[in-house]
Order: sequence, then structure tokens, then C-alpha cells
Amino acid sequence: MSALECPHSSQFTQTERTTPKRSRERVTYEREAAYQVLDEALFVDLAFVGPDGAPRVLPTFHVRVGDTLFVHGSTGSSMGLGGRDEFAVSATATIVDGLVFSKSWFHHSMNYRSVVVHANARLVTDEDERWEVFKALINRMAEGRADRSREANPKENAMSALLAIPLEEVSIKQRSGPPVEEPEDEDLPFANGVAPVSTVVAGRL
Repeated sequence: MSALECPHSSQFTQTERTTPKRSRERVTYEREAAYQVLDEALFVDLAFVGPDGAPRVLPTFHVRVGDTLFVHGSTGSSMGLGGRDEFAVSATATIVDGLVFSKSWFHHSMNYRSVVVHANARLVTDEDERWEVFKALINRMAEGRADRSREANPKENAMSALLAIPLEEVSIKQRSGPPVEEPEDEDLPFANGVAPVSTVVAGRL
């Protein structure tokens, strides 16, 4: 059974790692809402401990296929993908929907949607799976783009790595709405409100 066919709950199971220390009212575990953020975000930040024991965070292109997040890397990168098959990661994707301007410094904020994933990532080695995922990565840039560009040659394929990250331990945190104001600040002569933010792709090839 493929990831696309696997039955699952509409909610992720809450865990100790996906339970925030503060602003818990902003956190949910809705699967489809989290998937929407991952599908809309242009990249994810991938955190891991390198082979040398040092922590790293790298921005990387990604695609979601069913209940798995795939990220692209290089076999010669600091991830050390050429030398290990599975390791712990945390991935996050954030979309900023607006800048929130308050009358006080303290209550300035953002309207945002942010997903955090905790998992053990595995290196994708099956050639058929690699081909399907690379095709999905290219088509994510523009529908049908894989058919309008050249496939990787053997040298390029050997230089490229894919990590599969199961979407099981996931949370989504978000803020929306107007600024918060303290009652004593309501009459202050300062402008407040929300400035919308959006990411626009100017063209598709």
C-alpha cells in the first residue's frame, strides 16, 4: 500500500515534542492544515546533527507525497548523506500572512502558519522511488515541468540525494487576526492594523 493509499486520522497524535511550552492555544494537530502549509511553502528548514556532532539547520527544497515529506540534498553535503542511512531530523515550514502593527512594542507580531515535524529520516535508495520523487520535485515548480526538461544523467544522479521524512509527529502553530491592544493603549495616537504579506511567483516556464 502506498503512502497515498494509507488510511489515517484527521489529527496527528500529540506528543511531548509537539506540545509547546507557551501559546498552546495557537497549536493544533490537524493533518490537512499542516499538509496545506507544507504544500504552499517554497522550502523547509531542516535541522539535524551532522556526522561531526555539530548541529546544523539548512534550507532545502521539498515535496510532500502522501504522508511523507521528501527533501533534496547532495551526497557531498554537510548532512553526510553519502555515509549514513537514517538519522533524526526536525523540519519546519513557515508562511507569513501578515505583519501585525500594534500601538505598543510588546504586541507587534505576525500572522503566520508554521509546521514543525520530528522524525527519523531515511535515505531514499530505491531507483524507482528516487525517479518518482525527483519528478514530483520538478513538477512542484510548475505543473508538467518534468516533461519539459531533461532528466538527470548518471553523474548528476550520483551527486543527488533524497531524504524521506515520515509525517507522523507533526504540529501546526498559527496566528491570525488584528493586533492585541491593552485597554490603556486604545486611545494612543498611533496607527495599528495588519499589513498583508504574500509570496508571488512572477512566471512559470
